[in-house]
Amino acid sequence: MGLFSARQFIRKRKRFRLSSDKKKRSLRKLWTLDPLEGAPQGTGIVLKKKGIEQKQPHSGIIKAVRLQLVKNGIQITAVVPGTNAIKFIDEHDTVMVEGLGGSQGGAIGSMWGVKFKVVAVNGVALSELLKGKKEKPKGA
Repeated sequence: MGLFSARQFIRKRKRFRLSSDKKKRSLRKLWTLDPLEGAPQGTGIVLKKKGIEQKQPHSGIIKAVRLQLVKNGIQITAVVPGTNAIKFIDEHDTVMVEGLGGSQGGAIGSMWGVKFKVVAVNGVALSELLKGKKEKPKGA
């Protein structure tokens, strides 16, 4: 480990970096499982509105939208939280989604495979629309 040992350090560092194919594959798998690719929020275009039946002990229909993410074209289902909130969303609207906050990015409670919730519609927060403080922009 003398004055001219930098070359050996660099060579060792390269060897012990993520050279293992197994490590690379496992890290790549983590990113492919997340449609937002690590981002906290994402935008998407609504393809259709739909109702999802709840799991066994509960009964009811969860209002949700099927949307296509802008960044990578992946289609996901997002729940629309709030009473009558689905009325503010039309097909081809731009919505912002974020994770529901379930364990390890998974679903919550009795909702089948729904991992995301709608936060904003056409740039206006869904909570503001529900309170009546703002209106959805026309002809966007």
